Amino acid sequence: MLWIAALFGTFLLGIPIAFSLGIITLGGLALSGFPLEVVVQRMFTGVDNFSLIAIPLFVLAGNLMAAGGISRRITNFAEAMVGHWPGGLGMVVIVAAMIFAAVTGSAIAAAAAIGGILMSEMVEKGYSKAYSASLVACAGTIGPIIPPSIPLVVYGVMVGSSIAKLFMAGVIPGILMGALLMTANYFVSRSRGYVGRSRKPTARERLLGFKDAILALLMPLIIIGGIVLGVFTPTESAGIAVAYALLLGGLVYRELTWKSVADSFIDAAVSSGVILTVLMTASLFIWFLTVKMLPQQISQALLSVIHDKWTGLLIMNGILLVAGTFIDTISALTIFVPLFLPLVKTLNIDLVHFGIIVAMNLTIGMVTPPLGVCLFVSCGIAKISLREILKDLAILLIPMLITLLLLTFIPELSTWLPDALGLK
Repeated sequence: MLWIAALFGTFLLGIPIAFSLGIITLGGLALSGFPLEVVVQRMFTGVDNFSLIAIPLFVLAGNLMAAGGISRRITNFAEAMVGHWPGGLGMVVIVAAMIFAAVTGSAIAAAAAIGGILMSEMVEKGYSKAYSASLVACAGTIGPIIPPSIPLVVYGVMVGSSIAKLFMAGVIPGILMGALLMTANYFVSRSRGYVGRSRKPTARERLLGFKDAILALLMPLIIIGGIVLGVFTPTESAGIAVAYALLLGGLVYRELTWKSVADSFIDAAVSSGVILTVLMTASLFIWFLTVKMLPQQISQALLSVIHDKWTGLLIMNGILLVAGTFIDTISALTIFVPLFLPLVKTLNIDLVHFGIIVAMNLTIGMVTPPLGVCLFVSCGIAKISLREILKDLAILLIPMLITLLLLTFIPELSTWLPDALGLK
C-alpha cells in the first residue's frame, strides 16, 4: 500500500500522471533490487497490442468529422427530429451526442463538436450558459459508452476480453443514459421555460434533413454493423471510420481542406501520444504491484468485509467514482482494473458487465470537478467558470447516477445484447 500512497502523493504535487507512475515504479524497482532493463520491456509490452491502434484512429475520425461538416449535418438532422420538443435544443444536444458517439468513442470530441455547433444558439434561445455547458458536457460522456469506445478498447486489452462483445454491451446502457438525460432535460426545460423550435417541422423538412445527413448517419451503421457481422474487427473499423470521414468530408461535402486534415492528424497524434504514454508507464507500475502481490492483498482485504458480489460492486463503484474526480479515464482504468481484477474473478462477476460499470463510473468522472475534462471543454466554449455551472451540473448528474445503479444491479442491461448476437 506504500507504493499506491506514494503515487497519489505525486498526483497531489501536480506531477503529470504518466511521469508519476514512472517515477514511483522506477524508485520501487531500484529499492527492490530489480534489473532496470525491465522498465523498457514492460513499457513496450504495455502498448504492444494491435487493438490499441484503434485509439488514434477513432480520435482522428472524430476530428475529421468535425472539420468535414459531418458533425453539423448530424446536428441538423437531430434538430429536425426533436428540435420542437420542450427544451428542444437540449434534446438536440443529447441526440446528436448519441449519434456522434457511435463513430468516435470519445467524450471530449463529442462535447467539443456538439458544443461548438449548438452552445451559442442555446444561449440565444434563452438557455442559461451554465445549463447549456452542463448539458453539453454530460451528453458528451455518452461517447465512451455507446460503441465504439476508447476506454472499452483499453479495458478489453487489459483483461483479455472480446472488444466486439464489450462494444455491443454498451449499446443499451448508452441509449438508457441518453433517454434519462432527455427526461431530465424535459422537466428542467418545462420549469424554466426553455422552448424548442417555434413549430413542428413538416414531413418534407424532416425528409430534407434526413437526406442531407444520410451519408453521415450511415457511418455508425457501417462501423457497428461490420463488427457485429464479423466483416471486420473493431480495430479495422477505426481505419474504415477514418477513410469514410476523409471521403465524405473531402470528396462529397467538400469541406475538408489540406490544413484542416493536417490539423486533425496532428491533434490525433498528440492526444494518442498522451494516452499511450500513460498506458506504457501504467503497465510498468501494475507489473511492479503484481510482483509485490498487492492486487491479491487488496482483494483479500476487501473480501474480509464483502460477502456478496452486489456489496463488492457498490464498494468498487464508490472507489471508481472518487478516483474519477481527480484521475483521467485512461489512467484510472490502468490503475484500478488490475487492482480489482482478482476480486472480480473471486466474486464471479462477468467481465463484460464489470467493463461497462467501470466505463460508466469513469465517464461520470469526466463531468465531476476538479478534473472533469468535459467540463473544461464546455466551460471554455461557453466562456464561464466551473463554479458557475455546479448547480445545474448537480441536477444532470442524477440521471447519470441512476443509470449507473441500474447497470450495477441489472447485469442483463449490458450482457443481453452481445449474448443475443452470439458474440464470443
